[in-house]
Amino acid sequence: MGNNKKRILVIEDDNILSSMYKTKLESDNYEVTVAVNGIDGLKLAKMGNYNLILLDIIMPLLDGFVVLEELKKDSKTKNTPVILLTNLGTEEDVEKGKKLGAVDYIVKANMTPKEINKRIKLYIK
Repeated sequence: MGNNKKRILVIEDDNILSSMYKTKLESDNYEVTVAVNGIDGLKLAKMGNYNLILLDIIMPLLDGFVVLEELKKDSKTKNTPVILLTNLGTEEDVEKGKKLGAVDYIVKANMTPKEINKRIKLYIK
């Protein structure tokens, strides 16, 4: 029997948050990979076949907006749903994220991991 778990890539530089998301998502039967910066996240996204990507915006090396833009340009990743998960909550940032191709924009401070999981279920195939 093959592994039918849905695969999620979490690109988040905060180790505590990424660990919390990973634990919660794995308990909900997802296979989770974590990248701690934008460059590693982009590499993993292009190598893996993920069902969804959770992407922070403020990160070292490459910010989330640049990562999102690159993901949407690449034929391997352009159709993968990306949810921006950040503390940048201005209307301008939300608009920019959606314009670049994010399916959703979640402000971390406003959501629990359980609520984030509910949002993920809306987009994961």
